[in-house]
Amino acid sequence: MSKIKSTFGPATLVTAAFIGPGTVTAATKAGANFGFALLWALLFSVIATMILQEMTARLGVVGRKELGQAIREQFSNPFSKAVAVILVLSAILVGNAAYEGGNIAGAALGINTFFENDLTASLGFDPIAVIIGLVAFVLLWSGSYQIISKAIIILVLLMSIAFITSFVFITPNFSQLFSGLLIPSIPDGSTLTIIALIGTTVVPYNLFLHSASAKKHWESEGDLPLARKDIFISIPLGGLISIAIVSTAATAFFGKQIEISGAQDLALSIQPLFGISAKYLMAIGLFAAGISSAITAPLATAYALSGLLNLSGDLKALSFRAIWVFILIAGVLVASSGLKPINIIWFAQVANGILLPIVAIFLLWTMNQQYLGKYKNNVLQNTLGLIVILVTLMLSTRSLMSAFGLL
Repeated sequence: MSKIKSTFGPATLVTAAFIGPGTVTAATKAGANFGFALLWALLFSVIATMILQEMTARLGVVGRKELGQAIREQFSNPFSKAVAVILVLSAILVGNAAYEGGNIAGAALGINTFFENDLTASLGFDPIAVIIGLVAFVLLWSGSYQIISKAIIILVLLMSIAFITSFVFITPNFSQLFSGLLIPSIPDGSTLTIIALIGTTVVPYNLFLHSASAKKHWESEGDLPLARKDIFISIPLGGLISIAIVSTAATAFFGKQIEISGAQDLALSIQPLFGISAKYLMAIGLFAAGISSAITAPLATAYALSGLLNLSGDLKALSFRAIWVFILIAGVLVASSGLKPINIIWFAQVANGILLPIVAIFLLWTMNQQYLGKYKNNVLQNTLGLIVILVTLMLSTRSLMSAFGLL
């Protein structure tokens, strides 16, 4: 039983959640536009994810609390509690609404590859995005999404194997690869791309999802070593996939001035291995990644808000369903609006990267509370958490200043 739990723990779901359309898009654009130079941002993101997810695992396994619940319970002053809840609610709602739009848009982008005519142009909206939203709705409402998610994760893994295989096949410049991985640099115009790479890996909603799923999956503090093993295996594997995508795109696209605007362009990076079928393989991969995350994001939002607002965390509770329905509808509206799917996916990753420090600050504070006893953060864990927060704050500030013409 313990062996099964350690192999198929909540961190596997976290990894499957961040290997979605956003990762494929952000990583491909990073490689195409900046070569290997931004690989360090992915390495930082993977390490940051492990640091923060280890905290949420401890919170769920030892503290027996979900992150939203833990944040709410830290405040005794009603005004302070209201300010904190509103701040985190805003971050989660904005980030996840954008993320859900990107998930559905990515899945739709994959399916639309099979149609010769532009359905959005002829109808004024994207009907595929609406259909995907309905599929996600039915799965979430019925509760059978768990079975479907496992099947989709297999498809996502197949896509990932394709990228890693293509990475080996395309033979990247390993000197430049290790240089980009180990020597941080910020080329001109790359700040938003760095934020997107962080936002697509260290996903704020995964902190809420992981604490809730860890609480349910693991039974006692004796399971903490298994929970950590789950994290330290699953998350780095996801990072390797992201690094393979950047490296493949860097080798295939960098210096060729290719604009990434659709699945066909994304597919060019694996065309050397798969030929003309690359477009359709990418389409299936984007659909699988998109609909998997389209189920996970609303679910994580419902867990987060239920904890923050002291609502029922029962999957069939009316309040729980109302929250994920809101996020799902917002995502469908964004995805079917006629905006370019690549742009929606890109915005979602940047938004998540900017909002991450807000959630991370509350997590770090929560992990220093006395009810965790000997399992509360030690000096090293606090230091690593602060480094993650400071780096993301610095990048977010630089990104916003650049957007407003202050840099």
